[in-house]
Amino acid sequence: MSIEKEIIQIFPKMKQWRQKIHSYPEIAYEEFKTSEFIEQKLKSFGITVYKNFGTTGLVGVLEGNKSSSKSIGLRADMDALPMSEKTNLKYQSKNEGKMHACGHDGHVTMLLGAAYALSKNQNFSGKVYFIFQPAEEGGRAGAKSMIDDGLFKKFKIDNVWGIHNWPGIPIGKAVIHKDFTMAGGDLFEIKIIGKGGHAAQPQNVSDPIIALGFILIAVQTIISRQLDPFSNAVISITKISAGSAFNVIPDEAYIGGTLRTTNNSERDTLLKKIKKMAEETASSHNCKIDFKINPGYPPTVNNEEKSLIASNVFKETFGKDMVLDNEKPTMTSEDFSYMLKERPGAYIWLGAGENSEKLHSPYFDFNDELLPIGAQFWKNLVHQVLN
Repeated sequence: MSIEKEIIQIFPKMKQWRQKIHSYPEIAYEEFKTSEFIEQKLKSFGITVYKNFGTTGLVGVLEGNKSSSKSIGLRADMDALPMSEKTNLKYQSKNEGKMHACGHDGHVTMLLGAAYALSKNQNFSGKVYFIFQPAEEGGRAGAKSMIDDGLFKKFKIDNVWGIHNWPGIPIGKAVIHKDFTMAGGDLFEIKIIGKGGHAAQPQNVSDPIIALGFILIAVQTIISRQLDPFSNAVISITKISAGSAFNVIPDEAYIGGTLRTTNNSERDTLLKKIKKMAEETASSHNCKIDFKINPGYPPTVNNEEKSLIASNVFKETFGKDMVLDNEKPTMTSEDFSYMLKERPGAYIWLGAGENSEKLHSPYFDFNDELLPIGAQFWKNLVHQVLN
């Protein structure tokens, strides 16, 4: 690996920053202390800071010493999860019920390290935008909030890039997909409306529980019988509720679930199919439905040209064998997808170790070995894109 002396020297400080952020996690749209800490560091590097994007989000702007209209945006998410930590680390969460269980503390620190290194020698053309984003977790869509607050209107950002640490991949190796990277995710709710009555007199009712059972089976056949086998999608029923007494057939029953898809066209088609299947099945049992969609994040799709640039930079920096080309995409979701819909770019998975604790585990801790790797990659990417 080729890590510059400047980044090696700041590595101990980066670990301190990361562990401090880890100790004081803040959840979606509450990242006030985290944002303040980032602001102080950026300003100490001589970087101009703009605040109040998506409530707690902020953007640092660094201009190179060569005049150019070119620019690049680098994004790090900074929110934690609403869960309790069980690592027993000396720097474990001091905010009860909140934890950095996804490594966003490390993402922030890698970008701060890159900001420091780039500010020490501004030998590039154009501008770098360091984007620190709130509320990635839990469908809170901090990326969309920053966009709605004018991220791409106020700043001329030509392209945008993101990194996520990835357990299960060897330490320091990268996965950079050419196009589809992560699925879009939507929640759906189906309320089945029938006519309740006495359990001993079913001839007088329109039983929503029976309709629920048939809908449950029917919806599961959509993937196997109405979707191209070469397409990728997942429908999962995750919530069922009905009834309050053993001898009463209720008026209503409820199904909740999630749809994961790889493109927006397929998403729209499948949601319509779920609704139609539920309506027709309920109707056959003399029931009606109320169908509700809670839209989630769109699919995360890399720009092919930008993904190739990222891959080449990573290989040139760390070695040709350090980019894995055969890793499958995932059906989990990521709100960086909103930024990639606005500007071309790429989302990179950075290996956290084959035996690393999985994301969202109460025992997870970001691997500090990745800090200089991420910082160096960001710096080299800036020089490649802007020069």
